[in-house]
Amino acid sequence: MVYGEIRCYVLPMAGNEKDIRAHLATLSLEEKVLLLSGEDAWSTYALPSIGLRKMLLSDGPSGVRGAKWDERYKSLTLPSATCVAATWDENSLHTLGAVSADEARSKGVDVVLGPTINLHRSPLGGRHFEAYSEDPYLSGKLAAAYIRGLQSCGVAACPKHFVANDSENERMTVDIQVDSQTLHEVYLAPFEIAVREARAWAIMAAYNRVNGVTGTESGLLNDPLRTEWEFDGVAVSDWVAVRSVNASANASLDLAMPGHETPWSTGLLAAVRAGDVPEDAIDEKVLHILTLAQRVGALAGEANQIVGQVDNRSEIRRIAADGFVLVENNGVLPLANAKTKVAVIGSHAFDARIGGGGSATTNPYSPVSPLAGLIANAPEGLEVVGAVGHHAIHEMTNLPLEQIESPTGKPAIQVTWVDQQGADLLTEDRFAGLLIGMSEPVADATKKILGTAKFTAKEQGSHRFGLSGIGTNRLKIDGALVLDAHTPIGEMDALEALIAAPEKYVDVDLLPGQTILLEYEYIRDVPIGFDGIGVLFGYRAPRPSAEMLIQQAVDLAADSDIAIVVVGTTAHVESEGYDRSSMRLPGRQDELVNEIAKANRNTIVVVNAGSPVEMPWRNDVAALLLTWFPGEEYGNALADVVYGSREPGGRLPTTWGANLADVPVSNTQPIDGALKYSEGLDIGYRAWAKVATKPAYPFGFGLGYSTFEYDQISATKLTGGSVLVEVNIRNTGPRDGSDVVQVYLRRLDSSVKRPHYWLAGFAKARLKSGQSQRLEIVLDVRRFEHYADGWALEPGAFEIFVSNSSDLAKAHSMTVEI
Repeated sequence: MVYGEIRCYVLPMAGNEKDIRAHLATLSLEEKVLLLSGEDAWSTYALPSIGLRKMLLSDGPSGVRGAKWDERYKSLTLPSATCVAATWDENSLHTLGAVSADEARSKGVDVVLGPTINLHRSPLGGRHFEAYSEDPYLSGKLAAAYIRGLQSCGVAACPKHFVANDSENERMTVDIQVDSQTLHEVYLAPFEIAVREARAWAIMAAYNRVNGVTGTESGLLNDPLRTEWEFDGVAVSDWVAVRSVNASANASLDLAMPGHETPWSTGLLAAVRAGDVPEDAIDEKVLHILTLAQRVGALAGEANQIVGQVDNRSEIRRIAADGFVLVENNGVLPLANAKTKVAVIGSHAFDARIGGGGSATTNPYSPVSPLAGLIANAPEGLEVVGAVGHHAIHEMTNLPLEQIESPTGKPAIQVTWVDQQGADLLTEDRFAGLLIGMSEPVADATKKILGTAKFTAKEQGSHRFGLSGIGTNRLKIDGALVLDAHTPIGEMDALEALIAAPEKYVDVDLLPGQTILLEYEYIRDVPIGFDGIGVLFGYRAPRPSAEMLIQQAVDLAADSDIAIVVVGTTAHVESEGYDRSSMRLPGRQDELVNEIAKANRNTIVVVNAGSPVEMPWRNDVAALLLTWFPGEEYGNALADVVYGSREPGGRLPTTWGANLADVPVSNTQPIDGALKYSEGLDIGYRAWAKVATKPAYPFGFGLGYSTFEYDQISATKLTGGSVLVEVNIRNTGPRDGSDVVQVYLRRLDSSVKRPHYWLAGFAKARLKSGQSQRLEIVLDVRRFEHYADGWALEPGAFEIFVSNSSDLAKAHSMTVEI
């Protein structure tokens, strides 16, 4: 099969439902129950007697990590969900799915845990970057395209987190209180599209409760998931989300993860024998597991293989650029004059965020920074010079390999894993200081981790050395104990505790060429039942004063023709495990932009954030480009857009408010364990429309490098209740470019509760200068329906708006009777 440039060869499925039922008939109850829990953190059990091999599941929203959270095992880091959603291009999502399948098969992965299709209910959601959009329809259509691309190559998708898991505060226990209409029309809607249109082979049940019932025990896993939507795949728990035996087993959940010990592995067999869980329910779950195995080639057959290679880096470079959203431009972009000096400023220009934190974390092959990309791709005669300006990232990172030496003589840190009795389990050289283990033999048995390396200073100044881990953190320098601190877990989320525990450190003055011996010691001290072990043996290089850095950058900007300032969030601000408390950029980045803009009237700001941020200087700069977390081809994609070989093709998948105070729906903090979705249907642009307040940049907005006109617009009712909207679009600008035609609906004089208006269809057109195209956008009947104890269609007049954003002030409108 051929999808664009991606070639996938899918082996015929081994057998059919009759064969699967025949396999089931040979299994004992013990074997059936065994299959319903993971064997370890990422794998299911094998049963050689029926030809069933293990299936490997992997995190994969922005790159397929595989079973190892380890810097020695690389993964292609893809553009984040907000970046790819900004393309509004189902073909690109399909391609990205196939790229993910290629990565998955290279690691033996059968199931990719993604896409994340929860909604951007609040801009403060810490995992905002990992989900597509604030709109359920856009999220669902993009997810379906990605799932088709992935599964067409024989790798299962597992859309998550079912359902209403839209923020991180108290995410494992929070009770989302939401009315039935809102639940079905908004939060279930993207999952419905993913299941009904793309036939997802798996789905992940969330941690949170909805109206008092936790996700792994929810009746929603049966109705509407299996009944109305006809889902026939595996419903897998989020990791450690199964907290009961009977209630979860009597729901339509199929697989408890991770293994090897789950409530099901320890209690399900007895529950069936006691009659608390029917064996028929167990059989149904096993049928789903075997069906998934059949689909991915794990049941009496070889794994499906990718046989036609694609230039995956070229694809993610193209998709990233197509997701960049230009929201301000006085004509400075694209840069036209090659004989120009360009100052590139900001710590994110040197060390950008290419992907988000938490389970979306990957270890990239060779990330390209904005500065490196702008230098490498600069036209002849254009000079690019960089300056830090301000260190937005204050946290420690890995020890620089070129400055350390392991006792083995390698540029590494020697790590020793020690068990409860004090015996060494493993000694190895590691090439990054962040060490995470989850359900791995060595990690499970480890009580203490030791790290040893010689460090040689390159520059004079205060060097920071320290640890970040739950438990005891000690550091010796040249044999002297300089740090001895304890960090309790407190109220931290489990994943936050693994990857972002508070830092303990000392600052040491060193001279150039001075060598010291570092001996790190971490002793694990976490609650019983806490899964995983994580520590950072960290470092931070000397830094000049903030005032000096800003002044150096201002001087460089004043001496340059163009200034490009790259600003953004940090891993301790925007990540899985915790929500943001503010939309402001961390540190003194706003001050940096203001000072650079005063020094150079041609200041371009590039925002490297996965979520909306406040930009108080947005009207004082020459251009403003939103680039999200765009994957490891970031710098090259940015150069393509800045120098004009590609246009910024993105349109906002979520509304950007000028400041947090203006945002109509922002709260993510539960009260007494509950978070009320009291805004109902009105999130995102719908909420902005309801309060009649203009945001900084509306949903669907983006400028590009060309201009477009719409005319000859019509709407025709089709058999079955759908409506065909036809639009003629013409590129009226001097450059080739793209635009996203968006169709919104509004119900006149409705007798039921509805949003002020809502997205019902869209299409992306790519046109040469002067070219026209006739677009056909079908609005299916569901777009007109409402939910009231079932889907219903209220006859009457609907307004149809054709626009290039959710700001309908200049939209073309017409009315259709339904």
